[in-house]
Amino acid sequence: MNPEVVVVGAGLAGLRCARELVERGRSVLVLEASRRVGGRVRTDRVEGFRLDRGFQVLHTAYEEARQALDYKALDLRAFYPGALVRSRGRFHLLADPWRHPVDALSTLFSPIASLADGLRMARLRREVLRADAEAIYRRPETSALERLQTLRFSPQVIDRVFRPFFAGVFFDPFLSVSSRAFEFYLRAFVTGDMALPANGIQAIPEQLAAGLPPGSVRTLARVRAAGDGRVVLESGEEIKTDAIVIATDGGEAIRLLGSGEAPPMRSTTCLYFAADQPPVTRPILLINGDGQGHVNSVLVPSLLSPAYAPAGQHLITVNVLGNPDKLISVLENSVRSQLHEWFGPKVRDWQHLKTYRIPRALPMQTPPVEYPAAVNPRVGPGLFLCGEYRNAPSTNWALASGRRAAEAVLEG
Repeated sequence: MNPEVVVVGAGLAGLRCARELVERGRSVLVLEASRRVGGRVRTDRVEGFRLDRGFQVLHTAYEEARQALDYKALDLRAFYPGALVRSRGRFHLLADPWRHPVDALSTLFSPIASLADGLRMARLRREVLRADAEAIYRRPETSALERLQTLRFSPQVIDRVFRPFFAGVFFDPFLSVSSRAFEFYLRAFVTGDMALPANGIQAIPEQLAAGLPPGSVRTLARVRAAGDGRVVLESGEEIKTDAIVIATDGGEAIRLLGSGEAPPMRSTTCLYFAADQPPVTRPILLINGDGQGHVNSVLVPSLLSPAYAPAGQHLITVNVLGNPDKLISVLENSVRSQLHEWFGPKVRDWQHLKTYRIPRALPMQTPPVEYPAAVNPRVGPGLFLCGEYRNAPSTNWALASGRRAAEAVLEG
């Protein structure tokens, strides 16, 4: 029996779309080209460690995530709300004054931010909290850097805090992203936690897939063509259906649609190390406030959840912006040398586990950026589109685009 709807792609958007359709009584088949669900939201097992493919987190404030996911079942583990900023040979604690007012006092006596910057941050925080997501994306738009400069933040806090912190979010060290996207993410930071599932980021798509009927997801099923009420697999198998939802990345979506232009993308690189002792004692993000060297940020997922590493060991994540044109061994040595300055000679004993190069990690999100929920998922008769292509990236907008595609299918 042919399914009423075929969803091409088992990333977050495709799985959310399928879940919404199944819950409303439609029969759905999800086709995934790779071996596992999740798209780029993956966790690999290497020598007993859980390696997320690149720096990925879940912001608990995301409205779509709260609707679609069972946070308790994911056993979310939250980062400390703040960061350790490496500047001038030392680490300086940057704490959220609304959640950790005592810790925040140390920030006033550090070289990374002034009292005036703190007051400007309070003003910006009030502005993003007064608006919901739609209102933020309807605001006048500029770049994130220009927005911060307009608010008269000091160059030192822009360079030592905003630039490295949000470079880890957008993979953009120049803060050229849309001020709308910047304020949307800032709102998520100040209203919720940055967290990881206890068993790795792939627990998120696995939870979505677990809510589908048995046999609803077929992996290793790459689609050759889709349209006119039929989907053709690379194997030659043809599946007839009433509706097709393309939920792939931009390149695959364009291939299947036969037209369009992929958005310019940013790249990132992530190195994983194993160590007997962690370089810090609490689950907090460490960011490079000096802007020198390859390292943008460091974190220790095993301090969030022991499931990330075998007993007696710790997992260390090192994030590098872009895709440096170096051999992995050369990049590893460069990173290790920089971290030796940060943490001392013990870095020499860290075991390199794996390096992920992710050349198409995120769309650039430079202006103009429209409100993602305003994008029409219908692209033709019986043909719908969801995912990051023509939408903003992030867990929130991936889930939202999947839900909206399902609603468009149901409308007929």
